[in-house]
Amino acid sequence: MTGSGSVDLGGMRKAYKSSEEAFTENKLVAREPFAQFDAWFKLAAQTRGIEEPNAMCLATATKDGRPSARMVLLKGYGPEGFKFFTNYDSRKGKEMSENPFAALNFYWEPLKRCVRVEGRIEKLTAEESSAYFDSRPFSSRIGAAISPQSCVIPNREFLTRREEELKTNGHIARPNNWGGFLVIPDVMEFWQGQTTRIHDRVRFRKLGPDEKVDETVTHTGDEGWVFERLAP
Repeated sequence: MTGSGSVDLGGMRKAYKSSEEAFTENKLVAREPFAQFDAWFKLAAQTRGIEEPNAMCLATATKDGRPSARMVLLKGYGPEGFKFFTNYDSRKGKEMSENPFAALNFYWEPLKRCVRVEGRIEKLTAEESSAYFDSRPFSSRIGAAISPQSCVIPNREFLTRREEELKTNGHIARPNNWGGFLVIPDVMEFWQGQTTRIHDRVRFRKLGPDEKVDETVTHTGDEGWVFERLAP
């Protein structure tokens, strides 16, 4: 593309095959989303061509609703939620502080599978953040310590100078403005791609207060969850 010309990708299509048969309700591993995620994640971690199965897109928004998204790494998951770590003063850190809701998106292309997560955010304790920080490689601790994440800096040398200063330090403590967050889901969707584009989508969610459901399409799950199929 040159100049201000636009590129039309409408005809760019890839014929792909799903990794298995249709993802039907009887293929659910469990009637709650965390065991289902665990099964899909473990398969992704063992699948050739997926180098970082824990890579996820994190979407946040300002208090007035302006969204932003970026890739981060999942560092733990379970019934309590999904954990990741970052700089509290970064753009995402500030947005999560003023609007404590977020969405996550995992996409494992060789499996043609996607998992979407939506929920509220809580900070992890200082103790848990410090324990994880101390477990990181020395170079990663330096990277977290030297970077005023999302701030404007003059040049690359600004970072490399600070890096050299810290390399002589035997121990780097967790900066006060760096730590973990937990996304506590109230919605999780499992997407299985199909060659026909009639994709499979199964959504788990928590019921709203006093919500009445159509039991012909909304099924009672475990641990307070319900699940239902969405049109692709």
